[in-house]
Amino acid sequence: MTLAQHFAAYSDWRTQLAKGLQNFQAWLNENELGDAQTDTRLAHVLEKLREDRLNVAFVAEFSRGKSELINAIFFADYGSRMLPSAAGRTTMCPTELMFDQDRPPSIELLPIETRESHTSISEYKRFVDEWDVVPLATDSAESMQEALHHVSEVIRVDRDTAERLGFAAEAEDSATFRVAEDGLIEIPRWRHAVINFPHPLLQQGLVILDTPGLNAIGAEPELTLSLLPNAHAVFFVLAADTGVTQSDMAIWREHIGTPGGRKKGRIVVLNKIDGLWDDLKTQEEIDAEITRQTNSCAWTLDLPSSQIFPVSAQKALVAKINNDAPLLRRSRLPELEYALSEELIPAKQEIVRDNTETEFSDLYGRTRSLLESRLVGLREQISELNDLRGKNKGVVEYMMGKVRVEKEEFEAGLQRYYAVRSIFSQLTNKLFGHLGLDSLRSLTHTTRQSMIDATFSRSLSEAMKKFFALARANLGKSNAEIGEIMTMMEAIYKKFSVEHGLQLGKPTGFSLAPYEKEINRLEQWCDTNLNTMFQLLRHKKNNVTQKFFEEVAVQVRAAFERANRDAESWLKAIMAPLETQVREHQVQLKRRLESIKRIHQATDTLEDRIGELAHVEESLARQIASLEEIGDDVHNILHSVVRTLDGFEAAEMRSAA
Repeated sequence: MTLAQHFAAYSDWRTQLAKGLQNFQAWLNENELGDAQTDTRLAHVLEKLREDRLNVAFVAEFSRGKSELINAIFFADYGSRMLPSAAGRTTMCPTELMFDQDRPPSIELLPIETRESHTSISEYKRFVDEWDVVPLATDSAESMQEALHHVSEVIRVDRDTAERLGFAAEAEDSATFRVAEDGLIEIPRWRHAVINFPHPLLQQGLVILDTPGLNAIGAEPELTLSLLPNAHAVFFVLAADTGVTQSDMAIWREHIGTPGGRKKGRIVVLNKIDGLWDDLKTQEEIDAEITRQTNSCAWTLDLPSSQIFPVSAQKALVAKINNDAPLLRRSRLPELEYALSEELIPAKQEIVRDNTETEFSDLYGRTRSLLESRLVGLREQISELNDLRGKNKGVVEYMMGKVRVEKEEFEAGLQRYYAVRSIFSQLTNKLFGHLGLDSLRSLTHTTRQSMIDATFSRSLSEAMKKFFALARANLGKSNAEIGEIMTMMEAIYKKFSVEHGLQLGKPTGFSLAPYEKEINRLEQWCDTNLNTMFQLLRHKKNNVTQKFFEEVAVQVRAAFERANRDAESWLKAIMAPLETQVREHQVQLKRRLESIKRIHQATDTLEDRIGELAHVEESLARQIASLEEIGDDVHNILHSVVRTLDGFEAAEMRSAA
């Protein structure tokens, strides 16, 4: 199974899962068991499945063959090079390849001048008028290749303009952006490109990020703050003829490598091994040379050699287009594709499975508990009526009084429920007092003022550190409130289950740990790239302040926004089962009392009423059985595995490499 086939299998699994959830939603509506909150939560899960993306980023210095590697892995079936690939620098700006069916095939290009506005790329994506749009004629390979060359375009500007746009110009020949004899510097024409192309893999949710070299990565912090950390896989591409250069090492240390070992989804590719192919050497000698270079790169990057994949992207692309199996094996690309399939697809499936299963299990459990509660209540009614067979009027009156007392006791117990609702509301307000965006806005305003008023670099540094410390403190206080809410809800769940027989189980848990981790990551980036003595002495105070708020603080805000959304969903989910069960129990008690009253008043015959309830009991049992069937279907889909290469295929691939 090729990587494309494996990804298609994953896409099919995701489609089947969405169909299973839609069947559940339709069943709820048909049986009148849905409500507004359930519909909203299911719609949210289905929307996440529809918008699910598999993000793969390619990072390297220029002339390492990133674009050719993308062509070879993902677009060889197109029959030609999709992305421009030639000697020298081809991808001049970060380029996203994706497909959005709501937009026509096109290339959207954000002018480099937008950097002067200090507005992030994600913000600009909301303003379509700011982008230059080039239509893509997908029926013509020549037209597409011509259009795609836009990502290689450059402009010539003076040194002040280049540095204002974030490109540090140096006089040395080794510098990426050099001052020419006429005093002008060649820089990318575009800040960012989005290629919307209906390729089968992109239609299934693949998103590819092709990045330029070190200088451009450093000039666009959103790459290192958001796009690269959020990628499910990052390919770090080296050249076999040069190994790990100084600029390669800078990219690895600053943007990809992690202290203490491997980070999942990070893959190192040693490209252009065909440069080591020598007709005057035996194949064994060539393989030994490739192994030596692989081991050298592994030692330099402090990685196991098994994490370095030597390939020839150019030969692999030619082999795939020409159906040349021996050349494809010699390119070693199949081994890299296998590793990507084995690591990326299962990891992505696990994330989607866990997120979907958590939400579905909660909704399924609530529905199942509701039906079981109805069934228990109904059987109590039938049992009570069966006990009345052959009894006199006094016994009926006694039974009616017993149910009335039970109803009154439950209504008295409702006072505790209303008290819990009141305390729950108070704790919720306290939670959002710490977690809410108003608190973050206040912190941001205070920090900005402190940085503006700062007279020394140390004051600037302390203001940034205090910002993160207080943001973390707010998350810590919020976690304490969440713990208090959980403790209270666990107690009330247990009390109502024991005293009134409600089918409640355990309340759904929630943690802010992922957001605390994100704040720590952002602070680490800030401490490495902004809050250093070198940066503080090199840049003016206003520039440091602006950079902090427009690049770092905006990412902190995004993390808090996600935390707020998830906390709101959890609060609804934790209270909903109790509300539903309380309403249902009230209805059941009312029906039991009404049923006995009707027998007492002789408006119904006992046998007729028992027969009616027995019919309802059968209907409820069928509902539960059909719900179990739907639940089993969704569960089976969730835990089915996207088929990987079998042992024979895998062994054949490794031996061929």
